[in-house]
Parts: sequence; structure tokens; C-alpha cells
Amino acid sequence: MEKRNKRILKKLVYVFFILFITGILTNKTDYVYATQNNGSAVTDTKDANQTKNGTTSNQTDKSGTSGTDGTADNNLSGQIGPFKFNLDTNPNGGGITSTLQIMLVITLISLAPSILIMVTSFTRIIIVLHFVRSALGTQTTPPNQVLIGIALFLTFFIMSPVITQINNDAVKPLSNGEITQQEAFTAGIKPLKQFMLKEVKPQDLKLFIDISEVNKDNSITNVEDLPITVIIPSFIISELRTAFIIGFVIYIPFIIIDMVVASTLMSMGMMMLPPTTISMPFKILLFILADGWNLVIGELVKTFYT
Repeated sequence: MEKRNKRILKKLVYVFFILFITGILTNKTDYVYATQNNGSAVTDTKDANQTKNGTTSNQTDKSGTSGTDGTADNNLSGQIGPFKFNLDTNPNGGGITSTLQIMLVITLISLAPSILIMVTSFTRIIIVLHFVRSALGTQTTPPNQVLIGIALFLTFFIMSPVITQINNDAVKPLSNGEITQQEAFTAGIKPLKQFMLKEVKPQDLKLFIDISEVNKDNSITNVEDLPITVIIPSFIISELRTAFIIGFVIYIPFIIIDMVVASTLMSMGMMMLPPTTISMPFKILLFILADGWNLVIGELVKTFYT
């Protein structure tokens, strides 16, 4: 996945670079063409030149005046190659314009994978699924794409109440203009805080509170008032601990099978035969008879509802 993302990123960089060079050449050609046209339009008489210069100076003064007036507006515009940008802030002070909103949305999309890993159940699920595959000894079966797909849909299933609450409390009121961006952020982050605090271990939360010294004066009495920068790393460490505990429990029956197979082969004098080759079918058979996928995924999802 990382190699694929790097290839896609390189292609995007090449495309933007080509567009940038093309825009520079296009602007240069237009400039040369406009210069030639202006040169052919100049008359040979001195009076015409003076008249034209006077007109040009008047236009310059007007443009300077308009530029001075333009500084009073909260606008930022320009052109880079073929790309034009115009960032307007809201003159009434009620928030940001649609242009900046689009930029913020694009930024959030680029950070979506990190957000998905940091503040949802994805971390625990994907680690447990990798432990299951490793315990079975099937190497790359199921493949990473399948495990990530299962983890994603299970994450959407587990996080659906939180997503619904964020949509009702933050997204819809912001779209209707009922609240500002700051109020929407505060309302949207609250359900995530509640979800993470329900799963975080007290010792992990205490660790980052002590390191950051956010409650040095004991002014915070409610854990929901803690900053998100303290809750997220505490939540990640708690998820890693829980996932590794579940992975250890999953490993126990398969380790017993490996030990039984290895001791049997040793007693039969078949020391050159790899035990994993013989134990893998027995482990897969045990997993099928126990309805392993239903058991593992069912209990894994239930850990977020208890």
C-alpha cells in the first residue's frame, strides 16, 4: 500500500509540474504576442505618443487608486502558471468563505487515513486480524487488502452512532448556517472524545496528563474537558494494549497444536519435516470447526459495546 501511494504521489507531482511549466510558457507566449501588437499600434507622430503616454499615466493613476482601495478588502489573489487563486475572507466576520471551506475539506481528506487510525476502532481491529493470520500460519492469506477492507467496514459499523451524532450536532447546523466553524468543531469533537474516553485506560490517560502538565493546577475536574491532544495518544496506547492482549489469547490454542505436532514428529524420528507444514492443516481445521471468523469478529466488536 505504501509503494502504491508513493507511485500515485509521484504521478500527481509530475502532472502538476507539467501543468506549471505549460502555464509559464503560455503566459510568456501571450506576453510576447501582446507586446508585438502594442508595438505595431504605436504611431510615428510625437503628439500621438504624448497623448498615449498621458492616457497611460491616467490609467496608471486610476489603477493605483483602485489598488489602494483594494487593500481595504480582505482579498488575496494571484496566479501561478495556469492556476488562479482568490481567497476571500468574510467581511462581516461571520466565518470563512466557500473557497477556504473547500481548502479545509481537501486538507481533511488528505488527513483522513491518519484520523481514521487515531480516533476510531480501526487500530484494534486490524492488529487483531493480523494476529489471527499469523497464528494460523497462512502467511499472506487472507491478503492485506481483505483484512483492511474487513477492518474498514467493521470500523464504520462500530463508529456509526458517533458519526450520526457528529452529523446531527455539527455538520447539519453548520451547513444551515446555524453555528460557526468553531462551534461546529467543538460539537463535532465531543462525541469522539466520549468514544475514546470510554475505551482509554486510566493509567494511559494519567501518563499523558502528567507529561503535558495540562492539569498542573487541578483546574480540570471532568475528563471530557481534557484537550484532544492528550486524549488521542492515550487512546492509541490503550488500543495497542487491548489488541495485543486479544492477540495473545488467540495465539494460545494454535501454539498448543504446534507443540503437539512438533513432539509427535520428534517421537517418530521425523526431525527433518517442518512442524509448521503438518500443523497448518490442523490449525485451519480447528478454526473452521470453531467457526473462528464469527467468534473472533463477534467478540472483537463486542469489546466496544461493553
